[in-house]
Amino acid sequence: MNKNTTMPSSQRLLLVATPIAVALAALAVTVAVHAADKPAASAAPKPALTVTVTSPQPASVPLKIAANGNIAAWQEASVGTEANGLRLAEVKVNVGDVVKRGQVLASFTPDTIAAELAQTRAAVAEAEATLAEASANAQRARELQATGALSAQQINQYLTAERTAQARLEAQRAAAKTQQLRLAQTQVLAPDNGVISARSATVGAVLPAGQELFRLIRGGRLEWRAEVSAADLAQLKPGVAAAVTPAGGTPIVGKLRMVAPTVDPATRNGIVYVDLPQPGSARAGMFARGEFEIGQTQGLSLPQSAVLLREGFSYVLQVGPDSKVQQVKVSTGRRWADRVEITGGVERNARVVASGGGFLGDGDLVRVVDAAPAAAQKTASK
Repeated sequence: MNKNTTMPSSQRLLLVATPIAVALAALAVTVAVHAADKPAASAAPKPALTVTVTSPQPASVPLKIAANGNIAAWQEASVGTEANGLRLAEVKVNVGDVVKRGQVLASFTPDTIAAELAQTRAAVAEAEATLAEASANAQRARELQATGALSAQQINQYLTAERTAQARLEAQRAAAKTQQLRLAQTQVLAPDNGVISARSATVGAVLPAGQELFRLIRGGRLEWRAEVSAADLAQLKPGVAAAVTPAGGTPIVGKLRMVAPTVDPATRNGIVYVDLPQPGSARAGMFARGEFEIGQTQGLSLPQSAVLLREGFSYVLQVGPDSKVQQVKVSTGRRWADRVEITGGVERNARVVASGGGFLGDGDLVRVVDAAPAAAQKTASK
């Protein structure tokens, strides 16, 4: 008797399905293992950074000439003593004081000169009396000349005595005027309005004539003496505005007063003189940097944050259609505010990373956010 004929149909189906299920399970495990070993080609790469892009904007580029130099007094006056051998009794000003023309700065003891002036005045009075007597005698001689009462020699003596007395009186008057001038010179006066920049006067010192007591910055007026290369001198004319920045100070507005007629043959630089009407914190002797604005020209500009300095060259990160960045070398020109002039390397319609380029490398994928045109134009016009 055949055993298969006696086996139920459900058992026969189970025996047939079991090998099939095992085979399917083994196949599924094999596919899963191979799928795990194979990289997920369908997964999209993630952007390295979200960036804002911008394009080179047309702008008015200021033309400027940079220079260095020292701040100095426009003119200095040396204030000294004209009195000789007198003792300095009082000093009324010090360094930094603002003085007016004719103001008393110091005074010497006038006792000696006052006594000499009194003596000279007495000599003047004596000479006046002598002249009066000589004039009276000369007048009588003239009246008696026609009568012959006096000889011609006597008459000539009286007339000569009158002229001599007149000359002596004039000499004494001149001496008195000299003593008056010496007395006035015991007071040292300011020759002009200005600021005292130096003082060497010491109370009690006995000084010779011509000894310097003070130095005075006339009018308190300062100027910037800048060195400019010979190639740039031709572009500078009197009246050109200059922005002068002293060491550790704030910019000062000045105006070019004069260009030196000669150039130093050693440095090939010329000196230009810039008036500083409002010197502010500037002081004579300070070093200062400055710029002369000589005009404007049209060009393309980018924000300074978009230009990277790498290995001594300037680069921008240009964003391509595939949102990948490419490092592009550019040529730069003048800088002003937060802008930099681009003279070559990228087209006007190129899209470059506006900021954050320092965190990106060549070929990185980025998520692009375009800058608002109005904001970009406003930045370019600054």
